[in-house]
Amino acid sequence: MALINTIREKSGWAVGTVAVGMLLFIVGGDLVGGKNKLFGGNDQTVGEVAGKKVELADYNNALEQAKQAFIAQQQRQPDDQAMGYLRDQAWNQTIYRMAFRPEWDKLGLTVSDDELVDMVQGDNISPGIKQAFTDQKTGQFDKARLVEYLKNLDKLPPENQAAWHNFEDNLPAERLANKYNALLKNSVYVTTAEAKRFDASQNTKATVKYLFVPYGSISDSAVKVTDAQLQAYLDKNKGKYKVEDGRSVEYITVPVVASKEDSAAVKTSMGEFATQFASAPVDSLFVMQNSEQPYNKAFRSPADLPEELRKQLPLAAGKIYGPYAENGTYSLYKVTGTSTGKEPAARASHILIKADGTTPEAKAAAKAKAQDILNKIKGGADFAALARQFGTDGTKEQGGDLGWFGKGRMVPEFEKAIFGATATGLLPNVVETSFGYHIIKVTAAPTNQTYQVAEVKKTIAPSDATREAAYAKAQELKGEATDLASFRALTTKDKTLQKQEAKNLDRGARSVNNLQNARELVRWAFGFSPNGSETKVGDISEVYEMGDQYVIAALTDERAKGTATIANLKPELSAMVRNEEKAQQIMAKLPKTGSLEEMATKYGPTAQVGTADNVILGQGSIANIGFEPLAVGKAYALKPGQKSAPIQGEQGVLVIEPVSVSEPQVANTNLKAVQQQLAQQRAQQQDGKIYEAVKAHANVKDNRTKFF
Repeated sequence: MALINTIREKSGWAVGTVAVGMLLFIVGGDLVGGKNKLFGGNDQTVGEVAGKKVELADYNNALEQAKQAFIAQQQRQPDDQAMGYLRDQAWNQTIYRMAFRPEWDKLGLTVSDDELVDMVQGDNISPGIKQAFTDQKTGQFDKARLVEYLKNLDKLPPENQAAWHNFEDNLPAERLANKYNALLKNSVYVTTAEAKRFDASQNTKATVKYLFVPYGSISDSAVKVTDAQLQAYLDKNKGKYKVEDGRSVEYITVPVVASKEDSAAVKTSMGEFATQFASAPVDSLFVMQNSEQPYNKAFRSPADLPEELRKQLPLAAGKIYGPYAENGTYSLYKVTGTSTGKEPAARASHILIKADGTTPEAKAAAKAKAQDILNKIKGGADFAALARQFGTDGTKEQGGDLGWFGKGRMVPEFEKAIFGATATGLLPNVVETSFGYHIIKVTAAPTNQTYQVAEVKKTIAPSDATREAAYAKAQELKGEATDLASFRALTTKDKTLQKQEAKNLDRGARSVNNLQNARELVRWAFGFSPNGSETKVGDISEVYEMGDQYVIAALTDERAKGTATIANLKPELSAMVRNEEKAQQIMAKLPKTGSLEEMATKYGPTAQVGTADNVILGQGSIANIGFEPLAVGKAYALKPGQKSAPIQGEQGVLVIEPVSVSEPQVANTNLKAVQQQLAQQRAQQQDGKIYEAVKAHANVKDNRTKFF
């Protein structure tokens, strides 16, 4: 019996709808449109899960439903970033259903009609329904509002009813997934022996003496590594280097930057605005119609005015200032009113002298130094030059200039000195604050004057002609780059070009380094070229437009799923093999007998001897050295005073000698609490681990790159 009829029989009230955003909680989606056929040919399969094909039409249906859910929830169309998320959501849900269904069937898991009713109107409401009917103000689930929705289903448009039925169809899968995960989570158990071992690993502390020779003490250039060594290391450590398929590209960008002509055109138009602005009857309306920034009617002190206006102080009411070029924008200002503010603003420079310590002697020395500098300035020395020479804070490079500031922005002692001044000039005495001792020069006397300023702002944006010129240049570069060698030669011919590299791009990547919305470039790299040809290593891409830049790329490497190759990991593998070779050299040179100090003396100055307290087995680190789990484990395997053989560690070669071990009192340990803690930690990891395990078993093949 359909769930909707079951609910009617049990509740007696008609079933309505739940908002599209809630109804599609479990489903994901996107309707791709016509591009899929262009790139996919007759093959309309987007992937494979557990030996079954995922058809494009089915995937698109789920994607479109998720898209509509997003629109209903967010009240806007999804942008490129949101669409990428929705596509991944739909794919993950597809994997979940197709891979998990066989596992549920094997265990004989089922969902009864009573359970489904319970998920809609009982004590165990579906999370999707709860989310949709939670009061945003109180954070409480509103069951009455849910009932009201459910009462009106038959009266709503067909698409709303269809959405509900789709949601209804997915309720069993949601409950089965919960049952399956709960079954596995509840199988998590921690034995008393595990709890004891964990407690001991976290609370047993050792004091350890060590001899340490860092790998960095031997130059990398002194150790040659062969490809045979790299391959041998990779073969021995295959489990550490499992990879998904990936692609590496090099690319050149041609930025679209506003030209001098573009800037001049904006400046000319702003000059015309200046004439109109001067006689505008309603300044706020003029700003609204002509500025890229909204009108601000607030009265502002000099501390809050643009720097170009501060240079013109005092400002005259009704006067037009500008246009000024500031950070890629032309600005035009009209002073529409003046007033007296409650709090003053001022401008000052300072030279801060900090004490070397907290002792009275240190403070006295700092004060004396500050007084000496003040005396030199009084004698005619240049304030800014001395600030650059003796200043100890971030203002020294600006000659001590603090700019304009209002009350409340500086420490009280500093403000009292500044705002107590009645004129500009050097303050006669050194001022002490919590930061140190200040020599202060007031460069603009405190004022309560405020201004109401209307602003017209226009960005200096590239014109169509500039954009076309950049595109033409990118196309010219594309024409010159016929293969990888000629592509790489482009930056040699033109020093203004910069070549960048992105290694091992993921098949689903939507960005390439700092290039956003780079999906088409990634698809090309994975073999789906706009002209239908297969991309091969050495091929050069078309010109792609990405924001305010044009991009051309070359495919430099492709990595197959499985174990990485030497070519993919050469820098990393070389470092590991090089360290192994260095370890052998260090071990061969280390003396076999004597105390750690004697061994270090005979080895040479790069051998370090030290003592580390509170070395914890479960953490695997040694103070002043770093993460060295093998050496820490060895320390706990030895008796105090017993010296280890040389150990090839993470950072270098170590010889370990435990001094003492302090074990926790088992009688004082609440082992049940430790068991619960470990069981909870493991249970929290189960959902992700279950999903990944079932996904791996299903042998998932993702071919969505053909279509998006």
